[in-house]
Amino acid sequence: MPEGKIVSINVSPKKGTRKIPVPEALLRENFGIEGDAHASSSWHRQVSLLAMESIGKAQCSLAKKGAERALAPGDFAENITTEGLALAELPVGTKLLIGQSLAEVTQIGKRCHEKCEIYKLAGDCIMPKEGIFVKVLSEGMIKIGDPVAVLQITAAVITLSDKGSKGERADESGPLISKLLAGAGAGVLHYEMIPDDMELIKERLIRYSSMVDLIITTGGTGLSARDITPEATAAVVERQLPGLAEAIRAHGMQKTKRAMLSRGIAGTRGVCLIINLPGSPKAVREGLESVIDVIPHAISKIKGPGEDCAI
Repeated sequence: MPEGKIVSINVSPKKGTRKIPVPEALLRENFGIEGDAHASSSWHRQVSLLAMESIGKAQCSLAKKGAERALAPGDFAENITTEGLALAELPVGTKLLIGQSLAEVTQIGKRCHEKCEIYKLAGDCIMPKEGIFVKVLSEGMIKIGDPVAVLQITAAVITLSDKGSKGERADESGPLISKLLAGAGAGVLHYEMIPDDMELIKERLIRYSSMVDLIITTGGTGLSARDITPEATAAVVERQLPGLAEAIRAHGMQKTKRAMLSRGIAGTRGVCLIINLPGSPKAVREGLESVIDVIPHAISKIKGPGEDCAI
């Protein structure tokens, strides 16, 4: 997962002016950075990003012209200055994890307002060529040093447990799934633990399927009366993928024959892949490891031509 980091967060109360660095800021969903003049729910350029590498090139250009002024983060009116990530090479539609907030690239570069304060300060403007703009998809605080990572697969993890949802049992499997996915380069954007309730499970699967590429559930795949995850999933998916569920069971049966009793299924809803895993941490680890290598290819096929996922 390509990753850089935040080296500066910059805000200003007025458009077209140099921004002032701040140590942290709130990225508000479908708005932008709290307190910045460019933030607005009415347009797609809610937050601007520029790489220190681009500022370095502008500095070299100034030096060749004999200028002695040192350029700094915020001089080009960018909200977030990054390091280590080739921002200008990211295509529109790229999902970025900025700290704990999710954003989507909406525009590369912009028309430069000639002779604006930025132009006068820097002697040139690199934002039209190498700055990018994003809209905020999920809210979160950001601070200097936070990662800025390209997410090639976004995921949601749902633990099904009556006792766990009441606080009577700690969830080990959901966090384990999140850890395994994150370690493989997927971004887990949503995690929650809910009771074994048919309508609630269906509602969550429908909701998250429009927000992420992958949903993994854990629990509720056995033979007890309250184990209804496969039924809820079957009611939501549009196409089943029996091979994935069979592979998970076959791999588990190498450890214990009881794995054949798991009733988990897999399928697609829209362009989202949904996979049921058993409830125990051991079965979760074994099950996910048995299919994790084919998940990127599956999602690429679900999304259609032109998509290339990695995990």
